[in-house]
Amino acid sequence: MRTLISTAFISLDGVVEAPGGEPGYRNSGWTFKDVEFLPEAYEIKGREQEEATALMMGRLSYEAFSPVWPDMEEFADYNVMPKYVVSTTLAEENLVSNWGETVILRSLDEVAALKETEGGPIIVHGSASLNQALSDAGLIDRYHLLVFPLLLGAGKRLFSATDKDTQKLRLVEHEAYANGIQKNVFDVVR
Repeated sequence: MRTLISTAFISLDGVVEAPGGEPGYRNSGWTFKDVEFLPEAYEIKGREQEEATALMMGRLSYEAFSPVWPDMEEFADYNVMPKYVVSTTLAEENLVSNWGETVILRSLDEVAALKETEGGPIIVHGSASLNQALSDAGLIDRYHLLVFPLLLGAGKRLFSATDKDTQKLRLVEHEAYANGIQKNVFDVVR
């Protein structure tokens, strides 16, 4: 069974929207304009590329990443990995041709079936709505969270407001950095 890892830059109040400067969000770019950059706080991002064997995202994140990430040196390891886009609306003809193998999954059942296959970890980047659906369905196995010392108020959240049973997490790695960022790696307890 494959491990599904959700990775996110997240504010202390749970917002994950527009950390890199995406347009249309009031606090866009909060990861680099509001907190001092310390390279050591981002070590986990390089490790994720080394450990992951596939990349998963929702349609909106795919549409944001696919025109940019294939040409970015810091994301070069993702270029050769298979990509899975979970979407009921994305058409095959809208996939980019320069980012390697990409498969569209049409349902959470297809995600669950993918997890049952042989292979290494699958990492989920961005994709707030997808993360909420995956979490609510019990499909996420691990969270890699870089928690920023910011309260952003409104914005897309990593976790849904669905009324559900408690889901226990086990902290397996953590570190606090001088700029206030905290790295928290949690395994989902089954």
